[in-house]
Amino acid sequence: MSALLHVDAVTVDYGGFKALDGFSLDLAQGETRVVIGPNGAGKSTLCDTIIGRVRPTHGAIRFMGEDISRLSEPAIVARGICRKFQAPGVLPSLTVQDNMALAARTDRRWWKALSHGIPAAERAFVAETLDRVGLAARAGTPAGELSHGEKQWLEIGMVLATRAQVILLDEPTAGMGPAETRATAELVRELGTSRTVLVIDHDMSFVEQLEAPVTVMHQGRLLASGTLDEVRADREVAAVYLGHTA
Repeated sequence: MSALLHVDAVTVDYGGFKALDGFSLDLAQGETRVVIGPNGAGKSTLCDTIIGRVRPTHGAIRFMGEDISRLSEPAIVARGICRKFQAPGVLPSLTVQDNMALAARTDRRWWKALSHGIPAAERAFVAETLDRVGLAARAGTPAGELSHGEKQWLEIGMVLATRAQVILLDEPTAGMGPAETRATAELVRELGTSRTVLVIDHDMSFVEQLEAPVTVMHQGRLLASGTLDEVRADREVAAVYLGHTA
């Protein structure tokens, strides 16, 4: 079966510095995969290239068989790929529900979306999504009053509300304590039952809880791929990522 998302030998060259160097990755429908690697490995550049913020110098990104490498970020989002960044990007003065409703609207021009209210079908969808990310009880709360972890969950919910097929999560547990990290791992595992999810993270306790295949990047290249136990046992991974020799 062909991959839903296919990163095909992508190179991103910044004047001789290769942030990605012939990197390839396949994501199947319904797969959750974690990408790890040391700082500067190319993880964020990978996300930027998939979502259209960066153009590959060589290679291609294919989604459902279509080459999306030259499409704009809005066009890629419209096709069904959406990214959550490390820092929450919610609108603090709006309620949790209104933030979610804006993400859910087909017409996302904020002045039109808010002035026309939330259609009944979208209200139901927003309520369902808020419940899914554990924020139903906070629907009427201004987003600026949420805890850091709750803001992260709201933004994950906003990505879900776009109805994207592929979700890119860039360090979704950044700044969280152990309890919030466990709750986020549970949420991401649940998302994987209906979406294709690519997670970028370096918190190994969080990665363990995801129980998902792992890809290790180093200097823009694929270093290793497999289960977490398999990549931990890899001598090259031990040397360049874990910081010691096996």
